[in-house]
Amino acid sequence: MSTEHQDTQPHSNHLVAATDDRIDRSFDGIADHFEKKVYGGLKGEIRLAVLRRDIFGYVEQLSQSLGRPLRVLDVGAGLAQIALELAEQGHHVVINDISANMLAKAKASVKQKSTALNISWHVCPYQALAEKLATDNVGKFDLILCHALLEWLAEPKAVMDFFDSQLTDDGVLSLCFYNPASFDYRNLIMGNFNLLDAVSEKSNYHADNKKSLTPSYPVAKEEVASWLQQHHYKVIIESGLRVFHDYVSLKRGGHNDPEAVIRMELRYSQQAPYKWLGRYLHVMAMRQA
Repeated sequence: MSTEHQDTQPHSNHLVAATDDRIDRSFDGIADHFEKKVYGGLKGEIRLAVLRRDIFGYVEQLSQSLGRPLRVLDVGAGLAQIALELAEQGHHVVINDISANMLAKAKASVKQKSTALNISWHVCPYQALAEKLATDNVGKFDLILCHALLEWLAEPKAVMDFFDSQLTDDGVLSLCFYNPASFDYRNLIMGNFNLLDAVSEKSNYHADNKKSLTPSYPVAKEEVASWLQQHHYKVIIESGLRVFHDYVSLKRGGHNDPEAVIRMELRYSQQAPYKWLGRYLHVMAMRQA
């Protein structure tokens, strides 16, 4: 069982709107679909393999340097796999999501653990999180995880101010986000030129299917890089997640061996130009005082 502080207020339907009528997306109504679609197969295994490789090694070094467990915040955590594994490693973890149903799934996996974990839970939009953290008096964080959240926010750039307020000096941000270039490239390969013309005309990737997990307003890596520079972050790790797997239309040879696919994804995930083809991009950046 975990040692938990729980915020049980039902904020899962609180969607934050921007001035152009965009809203922050919650997966509360499709939590089961999300779990199966994102993590029910090899795609999810590749995603977690790259994130583990990037994050865990750095966390171990930082924890040894500080001589203590880290304080970790997972914003928009969803199923929170990486955060839960960090808690198992002995770190103090705060887990947040706008969806109560998503966090219920994360909590269910915690109940299967035999050891006590230091975890706090907050169900709310990230915009309401700072006040709750101040009440908890947990202090600033050594590491903030923000995975697959930017592309679902009405005003994604605004979250940088939140990171600034919650990270320690020299704290690290783990930012994973959907790569819109991968959408274009995949549809070029498939010959979906009409779709690309429509996306270009509308200037967004909006899908009519409410269960679609293709973001309507993904953020390009160049824009994210400019935000990090403006907020004085130094990039220390860059990786692509699924740099070739999603482009394979005919499986042959090693494509039929999941372990081999993961091994090659890891090999090429940090090599240019392949990393920039990843369906998602992972950036770890240090906040400079």
